[in-house]
Parts: sequence; C-alpha cells; structure tokens
Amino acid sequence: MLGPYVNGVSVLAGSLGGAMLGSRLSKNLRNRMPMVFGCASMGLGVAMIVKVKSLPPMVLALVLGSILGELVHLETGVQKIAAKTRKLIEKISKPSGDLSHDEFLEKFVAIMVLFCVSGTGIFGAMSEGMTGDPTLLIVKAILDLFTSAIFAASLGYTVATLVVPQFAIQAALYFGAAFIMPLATPAMVADFSACGGLIMLATGFRICGIKQFAVANMIPSLFLVMPLSALWAKYMG
Repeated sequence: MLGPYVNGVSVLAGSLGGAMLGSRLSKNLRNRMPMVFGCASMGLGVAMIVKVKSLPPMVLALVLGSILGELVHLETGVQKIAAKTRKLIEKISKPSGDLSHDEFLEKFVAIMVLFCVSGTGIFGAMSEGMTGDPTLLIVKAILDLFTSAIFAASLGYTVATLVVPQFAIQAALYFGAAFIMPLATPAMVADFSACGGLIMLATGFRICGIKQFAVANMIPSLFLVMPLSALWAKYMG
C-alpha cells in the first residue's frame, strides 16, 4: 500500500506549509486559486457523471442518501468537529487567516469532501488494492499538495487534520477492494462514479461560492448507489 501514504504526506506537507506562510501568501493567490480548484472539481464531476449507466438508481441513491444525511445531521456534526478542532489547534498555535467562523466551516466541509471522498481518491485506492498500481493516488497527491497549501493559508493548521479521515477511507477501500470489486458489475461501478461526480460538482459550486450545497449530507449516497444499481439491473434492466 503506497498511494494512501503518499497522498496523506502530500496533504500534511501542503497544509503545514500553507499554514506557516499564511498571510504572507498573496491575497490574490489565496482568493483566486480556490476558484480554480472549484472549477477543477466541477469539471471532474461532469466527467464522472457522463459515465452513468442507469439514471434512476443513481438519482434515487442521491435523494435517499441526502435525506439520510439530513436526518442524522451529518453536515452539522462535521461542522461541530471542525469547530472544536480549530479551537484546539488555535490554543497551541497562532490563528491563520481572516475568515469568519461561518466562512471557515463552509470551506472546511467542502475541502473535506474534496480530499476524502473525491472520485479520484476512491477509485485510486480501489484500483491500487486490485492491481497494485498507485498512479491515480500519486496524481491526486500532487493536486492535493497545492490545494491543501492554498486552503491552509486561510483556514490554518486545521486542514492538516483531514489527513486522518482521508487515510482511513483510502486504506479501507484499498483493503476492501478485493471483496468489493468481484461483486460489482461495470454498470454498478459506472453509477457509483456518476453519483460521486454529482457530489464533486456540488462541491465545486460550494468552493466557488456559487451555491452552498450541504455536500456532507450527500455522502451516504455513495453507500446506497451500488446496491440500488444492482437491484435496478436485476428487476428493471
């Protein structure tokens, strides 16, 4: 297992470097580069959405997953953890950036989704688990190095804590790939990709400040889409 470690180190290094530089980075760079990252997220999302095999189960998974996320207040929970983590870190380090509390939470949740449940990370980890090839995660690591540095310049050292859930998710997918992939059909994988693409598209809108989708509440959709896709193919396909 190489990719999850490389990706984790890149996020950690970028976050620490960006937080240390803080306001010394150009304000234009700190303000404009997240727009570029948001645009890239939307582009990758669209590229994943067009892979969809069956629209009904994918849309149903997104709707049911989002309802589940709303019912358990998933985004609110993530925001509370982020706020507590920020306070803890700022007790031992100088606060970075000039974002308000609400702005901090909005951006933190968006980059958490971008780092932890992006299509590149999910498929990269599963691909390495099945083939031993870490290429996709290494490519993601290069992008995450710069992304984490720019966001950490505004959000501070809290961004570095995202290494923990990111590594846990990628490691679980890496070891679980041997069990998941033999049960998954190409159609199920395509619908899974499309569902993740919709979440990445919403994340891009959020990062760019166009529309504040509750992207964390959409995450349960990823656990529902493959079973629903399989049931659709069996009974409706």
